[in-house]
Formats: sequence, structure tokens, C-alpha cells
Amino acid sequence: MLASPSSMINQIKFEDEPDVKDVFITVDEPECHVTAIETFITYRIATKTTRSEFDSSEFEVRRRYQDFIWLKSRLEDAHPTLIIPPLPEKFIVKGMVERFNDDFIETRRKALHKFLNRIADHPTLTFNDDFKIFLTAQAWELTSHKKQGPGLFSRMGQTLKAVASSVRGVKNRPDEFTELGEYVEAFSQKINVLDKVSQRISKEEKDYYEEMKEHGPIYTLWSASEEELVDPLRGVANCIDKCCKITEALNSKLSCDLIPIIHEYVLYSETLSGVLKRRDQIQAELDAKVDALVSKNTERDILKEEVGKLEDKVECANNALKADWERWTKNMRSDLKATFLNMADCQRNYYEEVRLFYYFLHGNSIT
Repeated sequence: MLASPSSMINQIKFEDEPDVKDVFITVDEPECHVTAIETFITYRIATKTTRSEFDSSEFEVRRRYQDFIWLKSRLEDAHPTLIIPPLPEKFIVKGMVERFNDDFIETRRKALHKFLNRIADHPTLTFNDDFKIFLTAQAWELTSHKKQGPGLFSRMGQTLKAVASSVRGVKNRPDEFTELGEYVEAFSQKINVLDKVSQRISKEEKDYYEEMKEHGPIYTLWSASEEELVDPLRGVANCIDKCCKITEALNSKLSCDLIPIIHEYVLYSETLSGVLKRRDQIQAELDAKVDALVSKNTERDILKEEVGKLEDKVECANNALKADWERWTKNMRSDLKATFLNMADCQRNYYEEVRLFYYFLHGNSIT
């Protein structure tokens, strides 16, 4: 159970942020719903806060995956050049095919929990009105609020603009955003390779564990029929048992710690590409207005005013992206460093057990 908001606030502070954490969100209690039309899962969203703009200090609502998609879309519309945390894939998480099995649901629950808490920790997104409504509104209120958002044709228009600007290109993109785009492309390639390698290692370690688990009891049975080799055979069996336990712990670290965080940054790489495209779209709108201002003799005053507004919009978009980029890269490096250090500790324990196992074998040779 969550503690009271005031007690939690006294415990948690951020090093680089003057304010203490004041929104605490838990995603839990998945529940399956079956209707005549569809089957879907909802999750309980429990929120505790001390913010004055909230009507209460505690809220509890249930949300389905489509509601999370709506929230992410609204955040992207409101803050096109901020880095919105990624959502887990809609249907298939790697290594899991069944949409409603327990592993899939738990993996998704953890990802949704992280998604909401990353938004809550963001200095700008946390104060978004749609985020507040998502956390507090009852189901019928959320449905009503969704209808007030941009319609399908509006969203299609925005998508077409983005595609058109990417095809047309951007004339006056600052060099720093070109370099940032190159960084994102290289990061995407490397993190995708790392994702595939970690998946393969996890599979091999699981296979190794299953074989070792069957291998150990053989030495125990063997010792029952070899009186002269009882002690060394049982010693080997004991070493294998220890290796099994440490391998199981390593597999758990891979599945629960390393693979999810790497895959999250695979999804982040796609998010970053989308943010850069939206920045270029704003830049392309400005470029088009500047070209129109140069070529047209009429309506120059109106065009000048529009150019001025777009220049301000581009500057705001650039500043927002640069500030959020610094924040994201710092968090990314911290996340990956902590994860790999954790895995390194587990690997050291694993190799120590393996070393002792082989030392025992050579020290107690069986002929």
C-alpha cells in the first residue's frame, strides 16, 4: 500500500530539481473484461498528490490501453517537441505471442506504470491538463473529454503536413538539429543491435539453465553406486546446484532488468525521430511563409505578421527540444549505467560460481 502523500514527499527529493516529488502513481490490479464485441484489460491507476490544483489528495480510476494511447497523442499535440515517454507495443512484446497471458499482462503493467511516472516526473508534462484528467476523471467523464479533442480529419491533416515537410525538406535547419538527427540515427542502430543481442543471450542462458538443471541430479544418482567417488560426485552435484541458482538469478536480471530497459530505449529512438520530424514540420511552415513573403507583393503585412508568429513558434520549439534533450540524455545515461552495473555484479557472481565449479572438477579429478 502507498504511504500518505506527505510522508512520501518528505522522503523523496531530486538532486537537480528544487521541488520535491508531489505526484505518486501506481498501476496495478489488471482486470479482464469480456463483452459481445471485444475482450480487453483494464488497470487500476492509483494517484496520491499534494498539489493544490487537484480536488483531492487521492484518486483511483481504471484505464485500458486505448486510454494510454489517447493520452500520449494529446501530449504530443500539446508539446510537439518534447520527448514523450514511449508506450509498450500494442499487441506483441518480444518473446510473447499470447496477448492475454499473465506474463504479457505483467510486462505491460510495468511499462504503463513507468510511462505514467516518467510523465509525472517531467517538469512540463506533469502539469498538462489532459494528464490530470487521465488520472482523475471517471470513465464517462474521460469519454466525454475525448470527444472534445481534435477529430480524425484534423489528425490526418497534421500527419499529411509532416509527410509533406519531410519530403520537401527543410531549408534552414540549424546545424545542431542536423547533428542531433545523426546522433539519433546512430543511437537507434546501436540500441537495436543491443536489444537483439540481449534477447539472444537471454534465450541461450535459459536453455543452459534447463540443461544444467537436468545435469546435476545425474551426479547425485551416480554417487549412490560409486562408493569410492561419493564425496567428489556429491561435490560436483553441489557445485552444479549452485551454478543453477546463480544462473537462474542471472536470467531473472536479464528478463526483468536489462531487456525491458534496453527495449524501452529502442522505443525511445522511434520517439526521438518523431520529435525531430515535428520540429522540422514547424520549420517548414516558417520556410514556406518566408518564401511567400518574398514572392508576393500583396498581403505583405499579413504575411509579415504570420512569419513573426512562426519565428516565435520555431524558437520555442527549438528551445523546448534542446532543454528536453539534455534532460533525456542525462536520464538515459543514468538508466543504462545503473542497469549495466547491476548486470555486471550479477555476472561476477555467476562467473565466480563457475570458476569454483571448474576448480573443484580439476581438484577432484574423476577417472
